[in-house]
Amino acid sequence: MGFAATALLLSAFVLAPSAAEPYDQVTNGTFDTGVAPWVAYGGSSGSLRPVDGQACVDTGTGTVNPWDSMLALPYLRIQNGVSYTLTFSARTTTPIPVTVVFQQNSPTYSTVLATTTTVPTGLTTYTLTGLGKGDFADGQLGFQFGGQARTTFCLDDVGLVGGEPFPPYVPDTGPRVRVNQVGYLPDGPFFGTLLTPVLRPVRWQLLDAAGRSVRSGSSQPRGIDPTSGQNVHSIDFSGRLVSGDGFRLTADGATSHPFAIRPDIYAALPRDSKTLFYTQRSGTPILDSVAPGYGRAAGHVGVAPNQGDTAVPCLATADWSCPAGYTRDVTGGWYDAADHGKYVVNGGIAVAQLLSEYDQGDRDPRLLGEIRWELDFLLKMQVPPGQPLAGMAYHKITDTSWTGLPLAPAADAKPRALHRPSTAATLNLAAVTAQGARVFRTTDSPYARKLLAVSEVAYSAARANPALYAPATDTAGGGAYADSDVRDEFYWAAAELFLTTRKAAYRPVAPPVVFDPDGFYWGSVAALGRMDLALHGDPVAKLSVVAAAERLIALQRRQPYGQPYAPAGGQWAWGSNGNIGNNIVVLATAARLTGLDRYRDAALTGADFIFGRNALNISYVTGYGTVYARNQQSRMYAHQLDPALPHPPVGTIAGGPNSGLQDPLSAKRLAGCLPQFCYLDDINSYATNELAINWNSALSWVSSYLARA
Repeated sequence: MGFAATALLLSAFVLAPSAAEPYDQVTNGTFDTGVAPWVAYGGSSGSLRPVDGQACVDTGTGTVNPWDSMLALPYLRIQNGVSYTLTFSARTTTPIPVTVVFQQNSPTYSTVLATTTTVPTGLTTYTLTGLGKGDFADGQLGFQFGGQARTTFCLDDVGLVGGEPFPPYVPDTGPRVRVNQVGYLPDGPFFGTLLTPVLRPVRWQLLDAAGRSVRSGSSQPRGIDPTSGQNVHSIDFSGRLVSGDGFRLTADGATSHPFAIRPDIYAALPRDSKTLFYTQRSGTPILDSVAPGYGRAAGHVGVAPNQGDTAVPCLATADWSCPAGYTRDVTGGWYDAADHGKYVVNGGIAVAQLLSEYDQGDRDPRLLGEIRWELDFLLKMQVPPGQPLAGMAYHKITDTSWTGLPLAPAADAKPRALHRPSTAATLNLAAVTAQGARVFRTTDSPYARKLLAVSEVAYSAARANPALYAPATDTAGGGAYADSDVRDEFYWAAAELFLTTRKAAYRPVAPPVVFDPDGFYWGSVAALGRMDLALHGDPVAKLSVVAAAERLIALQRRQPYGQPYAPAGGQWAWGSNGNIGNNIVVLATAARLTGLDRYRDAALTGADFIFGRNALNISYVTGYGTVYARNQQSRMYAHQLDPALPHPPVGTIAGGPNSGLQDPLSAKRLAGCLPQFCYLDDINSYATNELAINWNSALSWVSSYLARA
């Protein structure tokens, strides 16, 4: 989003008649039906809106460089030697200099055109021309006004003609036989998927590393898979097999990626899936001796240029503000995802799953230390006595405006702010501290008592403020994480308090839906309470978990790729891999409760999808499989943008296919995609390829199960 300061000196521009060109790159330049796919960055974040057929933004304050606040249209094509003509009309409420730039949006910021002009209050039309100096797929047209007085900038009738459109995006999906690229346990189950136009069964063979056939059979035609549009067959090659590496499945002239058949294929995953929690730590140096290649300075501890999390003020809103001069120390915890925000509702579900993982058998003391790192932060997010809404939890702490990529936490110079408490955040705090009190009883009883005291205060505060919802519009500098139905949070918190205290007052009342068939997530958490009740002996809860698992098995068997996930509307959600992971958690919990192989096998088959048995033939976990996601969106692990930076740690799961395509890159490249193809392994595709602690917590929980299955 930045560009070299010398860019303004590279070219001079004159007003000229618009030349006829074969292609206009601007898909919405009149703003008659909205402002997408335009975006506002930096000081303008969250202010983009349509006004009388124009796109308007507030320029913001407190910025220095022109590119610190801008209105932009990203992901345009630049072609070498091609002439481009830009036309637009603009106005401001107070005249300010505006820098207009069409350039590559990553080093070396190759510039096609750049000029600065003072935009008056009356709508004025401009025409600029420039020449492409290289071939780039990440061109961006930007109107920059950082460092200027606060005003409103409005834009209309934008055209950028020249060159040719991008060729259609066609992903390389590799061989037509799709398998779990990590492998299978020696006693199965063994399933693969064949992509073929053939309508009848075809012969398949399982080959060992030497190319010898060790099993053969016929495929089962499944017809057109609605999630991918592909005609597919299922291949069942189940039956105990001798362990080894380098197996391949072949059918219809195609051969799969290699995979292993061994009892230890997931042995490293419980450790690897937790690395992200350590490298996402805020407020402490990340040691290269602990996570080689990921060492960095502590972020947000008040060392310049950080303003720090040691004394964070409140973000005043129309319905809430802190007393004058109030600040709070909220250092520590985990950065939530790609940005440097920390969110109680996402931290809540993530730490709850790690607590459950510890409680169910992974008694590694390092896991307990990681859990405590987040719990200590969550304790700081409780409003202290004597303050308005005491006992509630602040919803989040974020920068006051969005930052660009890449950006190390220690280099983040943005102001930080506490956001208004919410009932959902408060109940998350109540739930995980009650759960934590049980887990820490045997290792640190004073800490356990502290956690329980916090939990009971938080639950009481939520009861007194049952409908204090986080506003969906609070998106400046961080995600909103809005949730206007907290019956599931009340149930979860009550269940954890009941299990910890056995007080009748906390006996939980279930909401209408406990197990969301599309997978539980941060906004649908009743399943966490129900599974904990079942695992601690509640017979009614056990029956409920098993019934939910049966519904998932029925759904899974209808999916040619074997994923336990098929939203009724056919629209896959943001973080679909997290939802799939959490449905695997339900299946695995049923297996633990019953000891039945049908639930174990369903859980393992669901994991196959995550590790490569899918339409894109990709493992969504970094470092696992032959072809895997490696460019998840992150400001810290941004190797795609800066080769000096690392890829995400091994064991990091990508968000996954998302029918919403809410980021400009995926909206442009994947328009009209069927669900499984709504994914790009690109750092700029935050809607499909972000990383997040709550998706990795699902993977971590599942990994502990897989390693022992």
